[in-house]
Amino acid sequence: MAGDQHGPADGAESPAAGPPPQAVVGRLVFGRMASEVLGVATRLEVFDRIGAGDVTADGLARTLSTHPRATLRLLRALAGLQLLAEPAPGVFRTTGAGDLLRSDSPGSMLAMASMFTEPMMVRAWELLGEGIRTGETTFRTVFGTDFFGHLKEHPELSAVFNAAMSQATRSTAEAAPHHFDFGRFTTVVDIGGGDGTLLSGILRAHPGLRGILYDTAEGLAQAAGRFAAEGLTERVTLRTGDFFASAPDGGDLYLLKSIIHDWNDEQCATILRHIREVVPDHGALLIVEPVLPPTVPADQYSGVYLSDLNMLVNVGGRERTEDDFAALCAASGFTLRAVTPLPAPNIFRLIEATPGTSGSRPPS
Repeated sequence: MAGDQHGPADGAESPAAGPPPQAVVGRLVFGRMASEVLGVATRLEVFDRIGAGDVTADGLARTLSTHPRATLRLLRALAGLQLLAEPAPGVFRTTGAGDLLRSDSPGSMLAMASMFTEPMMVRAWELLGEGIRTGETTFRTVFGTDFFGHLKEHPELSAVFNAAMSQATRSTAEAAPHHFDFGRFTTVVDIGGGDGTLLSGILRAHPGLRGILYDTAEGLAQAAGRFAAEGLTERVTLRTGDFFASAPDGGDLYLLKSIIHDWNDEQCATILRHIREVVPDHGALLIVEPVLPPTVPADQYSGVYLSDLNMLVNVGGRERTEDDFAALCAASGFTLRAVTPLPAPNIFRLIEATPGTSGSRPPS
């Protein structure tokens, strides 16, 4: 499931500087209710309707055709969640966080909020206990098909998912081109790259590069428009395909961002072996994923472990440690060479591997 975020936002929160233990537990107890409030607000377009100014609850209720008193209660709940402020009784404006939930805001996270509070996304979580008991994905139990098959059958949801993944990839697209030597390659092949947010960032930073974007027809639905808007059409080739069946030739750097964590080890090995078949001996593989530490840090909050459970219930994949990635690479004909962290608060690592399984792996 592509993207920088796959659930609650990641970041560090020191217990010493944070709320008392009772407040931490209380926040978790009411966490699902908070997500429901956010989901309803995004579906009602509350933040877009408020815009950059102040609105009254009664005025917004008329605009939304909602019950006035219930609307006031919703807005006050959003203010309690620090997404709105109430400078006077019944008058509301967006906060800095609320601004990120407007569609016209720079850095908007609206599509992410919409997708990750979408009933389709959260239904499988209701069967988390079953997933823990069996180790199996529960999405199929609820919907009778797999997650990506469901998106294929619902184009509107697929478009929201693509937008969410694009929004979640922006920070990586800004950072990655400056923390990896892309300039030593000629053609980057982005496998499963969706609308091309990451590939666009790389090509803008490295004018000598060309790109190939490879994904399903659904994944590529918005890609041509993005590259046209950024003046990159002549430097990119769009190829439709299935990475479980093959990988396109023609590149010397193969890029996988937020793909590996969607799948189990056997499926990942299939994807990587297809890449191994076409990557030249002088080429490389770059996997962009979070990397779990050997143990959970005691002094930080990290939503990556919630992402790990999201992979379990919705798609069947998992987050992995550095040793896990090294083993996947070795099983597929690659040697892991380096793991480079991106600057905080980005949680992603650039995992570089080269063709061949000989040689030792340097410490990260």
